[in-house]
Amino acid sequence: MSLIRVERTVPLAPEEVWLRLTDWPAHGRQVPLTRTRVLTPGPNGAGTRFTARTGIGRLSFDDPMEVVHWEPPSAGRPGVCRLEKSGRVVRGWARIEVTGTVGLCRVRWTEELTLRGVPRALDPVLAATGRALFGRALDGLLRGR
Repeated sequence: MSLIRVERTVPLAPEEVWLRLTDWPAHGRQVPLTRTRVLTPGPNGAGTRFTARTGIGRLSFDDPMEVVHWEPPSAGRPGVCRLEKSGRVVRGWARIEVTGTVGLCRVRWTEELTLRGVPRALDPVLAATGRALFGRALDGLLRGR
């Protein structure tokens, strides 16, 4: 498995950052050739399921995920969301942590994943690619685009 960590500090309230990072369809808008579809009715929380579909036509794969831990930030307490990935191509987990105060917030996105058919020897390449891709997505989500 490849371990990927991306961190950012932004001048936003933790509650606003949480809303932006848990807008699952917005994730798809940040990753090239990807769209995200929420499969369960709202509101978001433990048990929410969604699928990110990446690719074009037959050269596509699904990345189904489920929220298994949901603790929004409140009263000085950090927010934590953990996702489990259960697809045929992508497996693993992701953890989003949001800490901070009204004017300064820190985000830590940690992901551990395996891609079917990719040899373990390529884990460092997968991790570097993941850091670039997730960093770009995180930046877009935090900008609110």
